[in-house]
Amino acid sequence: MKRLYIIVEGQTEQEFVNSMIAPYLQQFGIYSVTPILIRTSKSGRGGFVNYEHLKNDAVKLLRSQKDDFIVSMFVDFFRIPEIPQKEKWEKMANHKDQVAEMEKCIKDDIKDHRFIPYIQLHEFEALLFSSNKGFETYFTKENALETHQIINAFENPEEINSTPEGAPSKRLMSIKNDYEKVLEGNLIALVVGMKEIMAKCPRFKAWIEELIKACK
Repeated sequence: MKRLYIIVEGQTEQEFVNSMIAPYLQQFGIYSVTPILIRTSKSGRGGFVNYEHLKNDAVKLLRSQKDDFIVSMFVDFFRIPEIPQKEKWEKMANHKDQVAEMEKCIKDDIKDHRFIPYIQLHEFEALLFSSNKGFETYFTKENALETHQIINAFENPEEINSTPEGAPSKRLMSIKNDYEKVLEGNLIALVVGMKEIMAKCPRFKAWIEELIKACK
């Protein structure tokens, strides 16, 4: 079974890989799953403000390892920096199509069969809206009623993003202004669980299934 490295943009995604994705993949015999924070400088890690930072990390991993591993990435579409071959994706009106094209452009740019790009539509917090039970556990009853209304307003959580202010994290901040992304976000995700997230988020599910297939 191959090892898996997932390049992530922040501590929230890093913790999510460690606490949710890695344990889930163990049932498929994938026991080595390592999140890698994007290196932004010689001493800095975290944040996705420049595509070259992510590319540099991916290329270094791919050059330094043998063939018994897979490298992927887990970053948000919301406020994503410019991706190569802009002419292919910038005029697409549908965000789902745009993200899929961006992933293809990244794959073409890095040019390695061991690399699997993944961009979360629209951001990590979308996964939390797969069920209201996480919000019911950690939010007040009144706040959980608001999140429930948001869940009911969209066909699936990955479509939550009507405007920049309508991104999943922005909606949570408007409901609970002291929402703490790294801690609360992952606690809520644990209550929701991978089974529910994969049932409600088709792009996320497809990525996880692709990782399983590639690692086998």
